[in-house]
Amino acid sequence: MSYSSTVQELIDSLGRLPGIGPKSAQRVAFHLLKAPPEEALRLSRAIVDAKERVSFCARCFNLSEGGDECAICRDPRREERIVCVVEDSQDIVAIERTQEFRGRYHVLQGAFSPIDGVGVEQLRVKELMTRVGEEDIEEVIVATNPNLEGEATASLLVKYLKPMGVRVTRIASGLPVGGDLEYADELTLGRALEGRQVLDAGTPADG
Repeated sequence: MSYSSTVQELIDSLGRLPGIGPKSAQRVAFHLLKAPPEEALRLSRAIVDAKERVSFCARCFNLSEGGDECAICRDPRREERIVCVVEDSQDIVAIERTQEFRGRYHVLQGAFSPIDGVGVEQLRVKELMTRVGEEDIEEVIVATNPNLEGEATASLLVKYLKPMGVRVTRIASGLPVGGDLEYADELTLGRALEGRQVLDAGTPADG
């Protein structure tokens, strides 16, 4: 049995979303088709509103709504000399829940993974180096995920930042290898931030 072109386009569009396979795409599509019209319209309006109102911060590349800079970059109470580098904006939300970090952030918008076509040019590394060079930054905390891509990204940042004379640290163990910051609990993340270690070229994971 084949679906109509309209239904198939909906399934294909949903299937292009991260984490949604063909079966899940079909389930979501049929849920939307069976749902009351106002539910589907509410979802479509939320997507359109988000695309129109939300952009990326011109300074740290976190999600921003209502200005060129995000709320954290605009907050004068944040410590400007310490910058925590994360892969994605959802990692900021996870770290903020710990209430252990009062500095600023820099979002790479990905992790170094040449096999997946993600190199230095696809990440916000150049912009980070510009910030280190122009702002009074004393420490860069590398809070990339504790997996192969995250460790490769940490090594890359050490290579570029160490020659600039800035202190580069890595959040400490306590986060499970292969895990994501997004799913870590507040206590684990808080301890990892407190126990961060200085990174040296060649041995970023061990400090």
